[in-house]
Amino acid sequence: MDTLFRVKFNWGLYILILIFIRTVWIDLSWLSFIALAITLHQFLLLFYSVGAVIPIRYLAGAFMCLQMLLGPTLAFNGLDAYQKNPVYKMKIPEAEYFAYVIPAMICFIAGLHITAGKLKGEVINQREVARFIDNSGNLPYIFIAVGFLSSFVAGFFGAAFAFVFYLLGGFKFIGAFMVIMGTRQLKTWVLVLVFGSIIASTLQHAMFHDLITWLIMLGAVLAIKYKPSVLLKTICAAGFILMAVVIQQVKGDYRRIAWGGGTGGQTGGIESFQNAIEAKEGNNSLFSSRSLATSNIRINQGFIVTNIMNYVPAQIPYANGEELGLILQSAFLPRIIAPNKLNAGDQALFTKYSGIHLMPGTSMALGPLGDGYVNFGVTGGCIFMFFLGLLFSEVLNGFYRYSKYYPFLLLFVPLVFYYPIRPDCELQTSLGHLVKSCFLIYMLILFWKKDLSKVMKKRTNKLSGAPAIPATGSVP
Repeated sequence: MDTLFRVKFNWGLYILILIFIRTVWIDLSWLSFIALAITLHQFLLLFYSVGAVIPIRYLAGAFMCLQMLLGPTLAFNGLDAYQKNPVYKMKIPEAEYFAYVIPAMICFIAGLHITAGKLKGEVINQREVARFIDNSGNLPYIFIAVGFLSSFVAGFFGAAFAFVFYLLGGFKFIGAFMVIMGTRQLKTWVLVLVFGSIIASTLQHAMFHDLITWLIMLGAVLAIKYKPSVLLKTICAAGFILMAVVIQQVKGDYRRIAWGGGTGGQTGGIESFQNAIEAKEGNNSLFSSRSLATSNIRINQGFIVTNIMNYVPAQIPYANGEELGLILQSAFLPRIIAPNKLNAGDQALFTKYSGIHLMPGTSMALGPLGDGYVNFGVTGGCIFMFFLGLLFSEVLNGFYRYSKYYPFLLLFVPLVFYYPIRPDCELQTSLGHLVKSCFLIYMLILFWKKDLSKVMKKRTNKLSGAPAIPATGSVP
């Protein structure tokens, strides 16, 4: 648990911010204040870790706090009054909600860090990785090519095979990270090509999760390489937050344009996105209370948990592990063995346990906290969240162990945890992504084992007679 309290952290700033919140927000309940304190702690840990590690544990904690603590706090303390759609309102009192969610969040964070050691699986040994990359020839560019090719052909296959190509499509980001971490001069055209493609894809489909997540991962890798100052990190963080808020504010209007509802034959693109922003600014609604309340839905997955807690066990009994069994079957078993397993985006379980009937094309998830409560109630849900965090930590520990043999392996960690760190995904999708991506990387190593061994041997020969290099880097 040292990675929560005995790392680089500005406790003075943390306390000053909490005092400011308590002073300015006089009518804030103590439960909401505790929720904000936990959220602030996780985000400051994330901020100070950038530049030292690929902060998967801190990202998982911060994202979960954002959607289960911060969003609900804003809803309970005013924004719910501006929410027109009753489905999105909080269905149970604040005290009842936080009595479950705050302990569950503490358990999840504890699970993430109890076996973390010195952030195993997140600390990159830059010299070892750089030497490996420099001796790997065109491997980074092979990954980039594989990524683009896989993204292109994914649409020609059914869901089962498309997911494999979707994972392989992420290799272009791994290739870009390898280009960054090598010792050769950074080729900016590689970053423009790779991340320009996801910007274009985002504007075309009006789905922004991929862009935001991969930009965070890019920032983490760049920070490891170039070690930005606290001032530069602050400026970048402020700019990123502003960008995320603006995206949330105009996303609904932009999607209507991109998905065929625009006027004058408009389609998705930079110009259409700019027009959506200008339209919001024109009617002074970009940062209005009603607009913020609507956008708060995006960071408030807690409203789903309140629907679940209001519906279970009053209308339907606890699942007692049955629902979790379906999720685990979906995550771990291939469809050839379990042909009736859940699909990604399957809404049957969501409607069954939340009581919310979704319109066609709308997707929502119970989320880990919801699944924990549905199966085991309040106490059991907290225990479930601890073991979920522990599972993530142990996967990272596994990457740490194998990175001693293949140093570049840690650059795959963002691909593996791309879905699991998102609380708004179905648990079967998150765990399925975790399992399939780990299996894919294992098969990759088996397939390229001979070539990778040659690279390792070349690296060892160059290091003979050189000073020993530590197996790990430093913790923030």
